[in-house]
Amino acid sequence: MDKVQELDTIITHTIALTERKNITISGVKKIESFDNEEFIIETLMGYVVVKGEQLEIIKLDTYQGSIAIKGKINSITYVDDEKTREKDEGLFNRLFK
Repeated sequence: MDKVQELDTIITHTIALTERKNITISGVKKIESFDNEEFIIETLMGYVVVKGEQLEIIKLDTYQGSIAIKGKINSITYVDDEKTREKDEGLFNRLFK
């Protein structure tokens, strides 16, 4: 078993939201993109899109696979398939061209 598979079996995926101001996500594999209004995050359970206002990373632990974000959280969405993710990314790219 390689190191990546070992970490996948040890790390679990959780989302903790506190008063719509702070969100902590574990089981993070990769941050696809982010700005002050949207984060697209690949997790062990699929892609998660966090939308809000004045969003910023307050903690990133790449070894443990976790991220903490602060700001006003407006929505948290799981994206189940590649087409939906591509649609979201397409809209994101058009907004910031």
